[in-house]
Amino acid sequence: MRIIRFLDGQQKWLAAVTDDEKAYRLPQADFMTLIYQAREQGISPVQLIESAFKPLNELTDDWTSLHLITPLEAPEVWAAGVTYQRSREARNYEATDGKLDVKTFYDKVYDAERPEIFFKSTAARTVGPNEAVTLRSDSNWQIPEPELGLVLAADGSIVGYIVGNDMSCRDIEGENPLYLPQAKMWRNSCSIGPAIRLAETVQNPYAFSIVCQIYREGEVVVKSEASTSELNRKLDELVSFLARDNDLFDGTVLLTGTSIVPPNDFTLEPGDRIEISISDIGTLINPVISN
Repeated sequence: MRIIRFLDGQQKWLAAVTDDEKAYRLPQADFMTLIYQAREQGISPVQLIESAFKPLNELTDDWTSLHLITPLEAPEVWAAGVTYQRSREARNYEATDGKLDVKTFYDKVYDAERPEIFFKSTAARTVGPNEAVTLRSDSNWQIPEPELGLVLAADGSIVGYIVGNDMSCRDIEGENPLYLPQAKMWRNSCSIGPAIRLAETVQNPYAFSIVCQIYREGEVVVKSEASTSELNRKLDELVSFLARDNDLFDGTVLLTGTSIVPPNDFTLEPGDRIEISISDIGTLINPVISN
């Protein structure tokens, strides 16, 4: 079961999408309201949603053709780094000008008890399906980072899974690790969507497949695949460090790192289109523009 949000005129609506691709409009105003209403009634979110599965609420259009927006207004988006071996290799390449036989602090982070967790975005900086992500004007080496996102309640519980794109400037981070905030955060440098997979409907979050395709002038110039089975960290572990001595807000999203890194000679250009698909969640599509 997935949850989407869409615009109909000026009105924002929540809807549920079943595994056979039927969509039903929901009465709740937002995703976290749905979660808490289910808790107050002592039932699961799926049980609450199924009570709205009536002919009157069924959407006749293909849900992917709707004017989709971010499935929730995430007050904060955080991200974990160097959680996959591929990410470790890419960060080492950036930091050493390609000297892959040199160990760096990224090796230490990969093996350390404490994971790397950094602040990525706010709701105002986060875009949704089919909205443009932007390129930073002072970087010459920029890529998307396809990631599984965790949707969190204020108590730290994982209530859903979402597709995320952690746009990154490889040259800025590679020049100096203390430049990480500038390598990660700028206008429209984060996207999430197109749906939230309810956590209770996921048997094994380490079995998601992730595919990233980048189109340029209608041709696929990058295609890579990965799996969350390659994660070097447990999801609960990442959440526990984010919540440690920290206040979590309902609807916070934690991106869990990437195992997909385009070739080292590739950089995004205006006019490119990024498509990130995660099995059982959906495909997040974003065009690329200049900042």
